[in-house]
Amino acid sequence: MKIVTNLSEITQPYDNPFVTIGNFDGVHFGHQMLFSEVVNKAYRHKGTSVVITFDPHPLKVVRPDIGIKLISTFEQKVELIELANIDVLIVIPFTREFADTPAETFVDDVLIKKIGVEELIVGYDYAFGKGRQGDIPFLKEQGKKKGFEVSVVEPYYVDEMLSSSTMVRDLVSEGRMRDVKKLLGRNYQIRGKVKVGKQRGGPIVGFPTANLAISEEDLCPKHGVYVTQVVYKGKCYGGVLNIGYNPTFGEDKLSAETHIFDFDQDIYGKPIKINLLKFIRPEMKFSGPEELSQQITKDIQEAKKVLDDAQKEFLLSCEEKYNR
Repeated sequence: MKIVTNLSEITQPYDNPFVTIGNFDGVHFGHQMLFSEVVNKAYRHKGTSVVITFDPHPLKVVRPDIGIKLISTFEQKVELIELANIDVLIVIPFTREFADTPAETFVDDVLIKKIGVEELIVGYDYAFGKGRQGDIPFLKEQGKKKGFEVSVVEPYYVDEMLSSSTMVRDLVSEGRMRDVKKLLGRNYQIRGKVKVGKQRGGPIVGFPTANLAISEEDLCPKHGVYVTQVVYKGKCYGGVLNIGYNPTFGEDKLSAETHIFDFDQDIYGKPIKINLLKFIRPEMKFSGPEELSQQITKDIQEAKKVLDDAQKEFLLSCEEKYNR
């Protein structure tokens, strides 16, 4: 997949391009349906499949007061779009100046002159441009005037749940990881570099942990304990993760601490990926390290049972293509 990060890099229109536009946060099944339509049409017409997205997320620029919490990092989004077999990903830097671009100007200058759009494929609720002028009726009218097709992909439901970024965010916040997986087609994942913590996990509690910092601005799952898969250097390990403030020790900083099963490598400063499989229990305050250690032992037993019961799925999800 070719990645374009500045429109000036496009020196001539693409060959017969089939295009979709969106933020694609989380790259859930609804987005995947769009990509599939784009790829299939481009293949049938010997054209180019093109995805246009924005960085940062437009709401971070036009509505910073909302504090939108993103499902995936930009890195994850790019990886997942590439897995959809898209030919070209165009990443438009989203600024306040760009936000003021009228929808028709975007159609003329970007879709037609730069890209040479043959057909535009959009989601059922898509709109863009200043004041969201570029809704579906507008796009269809522009297509008739200016010689490109516009098609709309209908909403996608799983078990009566709408596959949307808003729904995924809600489910993550509620700790409903199995439902999240239904809408993403993969386990929800957090990633980052392991930082040095309070060094209590092994010496005091008896269970060493790998600690990741979590920003209050990030999408944070429901606080508590989860069954996890930890991906490090292409290998996958079972584990239990606690997300919260460590009330037993009176902490006031949000963190994610993972005890990795059968693992003794030094990974400080190293990147890891953590797939959240199942919420076990809410975060609790214990009388001290001994009571906490007893509960962690129970958590580990439950986590191993979950992993054993889903061993086939566990092995499949550890393949590299499922951990991006």
